[in-house]
Amino acid sequence: MNSLYLIAIYLITVNIIGFALMGIDKRRARRNAFRVPEATLFAIAIVGGSIGSILGMYIFKHKTKHWYFKFGMPIILVLQIALVVFLYYLPIQFSFI
Repeated sequence: MNSLYLIAIYLITVNIIGFALMGIDKRRARRNAFRVPEATLFAIAIVGGSIGSILGMYIFKHKTKHWYFKFGMPIILVLQIALVVFLYYLPIQFSFI
């Protein structure tokens, strides 16, 4: 199985999890139930789920009033994009065979 294929599956999965966690936490907030810790929401974004987390934030209208989510999640995404661009332009060859 191709490494690039595995990376794509990982990113899709972690973004679905980030999106779902935002929806789950919103639902639990409405019901005054046990909440998903904010550290968990940020951890999922940091490990690659930032797009799903941002979409979940705005679709479920959850955590959008907290400045550290409003600015933190997009900053994480920008840093991840910058890392990919940096790795792409490195003089070292990466092989995904």
